[in-house]
Amino acid sequence: MNKFKRHLLVYASLFIYFSLTIQAGYSQESTLHLYLDADLSHSVSSSRSIEQGILTSLSEINNQLQGHSIKLIKLDHRGNSRRSLNNLNTFLNDPHALAVFGGLHSPPLLANLKFINENGILHLIPWAAAGPITRYSKGKNWVFRLSIDDTKAGEVLVRHAVNRRHSKHPALLLEETGWGKSNAKTMKTALKKLKITPNGIFWFKWGTKESSARIILRKIIQSDADSILLVANAPEGKMFAKAMASLNKEERLPFCSHWGITGGDFPKVVTSQLRKKIELDFLQTSFSFFKKPIHPLGKKVLKQATLLFKGDIHSPEDIKAPTGFIHAYDLTRILIAAMKQVSLTSDMKTNRQNIRDALENIQKPVPGLIKTYIHPFTIFDSNHPDAHEALSANDFTMGRYDTNDRILLTP
Repeated sequence: MNKFKRHLLVYASLFIYFSLTIQAGYSQESTLHLYLDADLSHSVSSSRSIEQGILTSLSEINNQLQGHSIKLIKLDHRGNSRRSLNNLNTFLNDPHALAVFGGLHSPPLLANLKFINENGILHLIPWAAAGPITRYSKGKNWVFRLSIDDTKAGEVLVRHAVNRRHSKHPALLLEETGWGKSNAKTMKTALKKLKITPNGIFWFKWGTKESSARIILRKIIQSDADSILLVANAPEGKMFAKAMASLNKEERLPFCSHWGITGGDFPKVVTSQLRKKIELDFLQTSFSFFKKPIHPLGKKVLKQATLLFKGDIHSPEDIKAPTGFIHAYDLTRILIAAMKQVSLTSDMKTNRQNIRDALENIQKPVPGLIKTYIHPFTIFDSNHPDAHEALSANDFTMGRYDTNDRILLTP
């Protein structure tokens, strides 16, 4: 080989090496990270459904936008506020981090709300209901929700109990957290409007067992209540449902429950046979994959999900906590719409700021499963407390499990 050819080979090799290096570096720098900070240990169904909803929406744009690939990173907070704070710090230390999706529990969000907003963490909520989450007034508000909002949920539950269940003496049964306390306030206000005084407010802690649940239920029965307004997540909800079913038929009271019970394996534990012994309605939003006629977008989304999650999703019954999927899908669509309105750069802090501002000014209607979103979010201030809420009470309804563990909406 002559000298010229040797030099040419060396130059070609160097060119290929540096091209691959630059390409690899570009690929790394052009990756955007979305985080899911959720309870992956105790509320697996809800967290998985949120993940599936996000990924289904992202798959519609092939997980890419403006030359950037998009990756979802899952972190487990286990329902613990300190773990969630650690996850938020992980997010801030990631130079590719764009936004966080929160999962199910309100307490970690409430505990870390100041940290989220002071550090400019773009936080999207597809499943957590405590009212204060989106109403931060001590600085710029970085939290956006497409979920049930407890400033309105309590009234929906109360009106269902009174108007559909004909309850005149409801008792409030609430988990002793910020979520439970916010519901106590809104439910009492709603009952007061109807000139009804609750037959007591009864509290329970996380980890309550069936024996303790039975003791609390007997106290409620002794108060002469005729229904129970329940605010619980799946672990405790299962205990109260099983405890109620174990009572004598004449003692049993109907539940009008918040949606938290649907976030886990509730229908597997509280089986259809067991549910025949109790009356149980729970809060939902107004879209269902089982509603007839089939929603055109819903049909398309379900087909996409079955292709994306082969082996896991064959039919709507395989989406175990459909609320998480539906909300996360719609919320990700809105996020994508906001991202399309800005020019993405390599500076994630600037990207987060620009996307946050774009979320408050979505310029085109965004078709979703629940509805078509026209200006889903607006500029937040104390005179506009619902500015970062994509849903209203008109989007809320009630549902119940059928014998096949499907969630069917109340007409």
